[in-house]
Amino acid sequence: MKPLSFLSQYITNPRNVGAVLPSSKFLADKMVESINFKEAKYIVEYGPGTGVFTNKLLEKRSSNTTLLLVENNKEFYLLLKEKYKKEKNVFIVLGSAENIDEYLQGYCIPYADYIVSGLPFSSLPPNVSKKILVTTTKILKEGGNFITFQYTKFKKNFLNQFFNRIDVKRELRNVPPAYIFNCSIPKNSGE
Repeated sequence: MKPLSFLSQYITNPRNVGAVLPSSKFLADKMVESINFKEAKYIVEYGPGTGVFTNKLLEKRSSNTTLLLVENNKEFYLLLKEKYKKEKNVFIVLGSAENIDEYLQGYCIPYADYIVSGLPFSSLPPNVSKKILVTTTKILKEGGNFITFQYTKFKKNFLNQFFNRIDVKRELRNVPPAYIFNCSIPKNSGE
């Protein structure tokens, strides 16, 4: 998809697209650097857009790792279906991340080791963001990670309501520069 087409999707749906340009390869590298690809069986991606993070996940994953992409923009969904139609163990859903538990069940995926998110939490309605994150914590394997990025640190306090550990990094080589939030609920956190 050309940048102009990406821009037109943003103009049409700013609340759901959340960016005027696709993420940079530098941001993609930072988004996946903490993933243990040798052990990950199931990786979920929310809001893959044009597939910048997806490409990096596919490049690094083990051949038996299942990747489930959840995209709610029909144009991006169609692009992803075409782009990844020959990839093994890649499933693409047109829908909202709010319903991730249903999608996992539909593909017989028991949990997610990692969830990579390109969702614009700053522009999503609060009730939608909350439902996505509540469901995310339910499907995330113990010790798993939810990795997202935002353009400001504004949503860190919101994320703290769902995760008791958040590591933050910054990537300046993106338009605009972005913060990466690596969120987890450490093993045996209730003890």
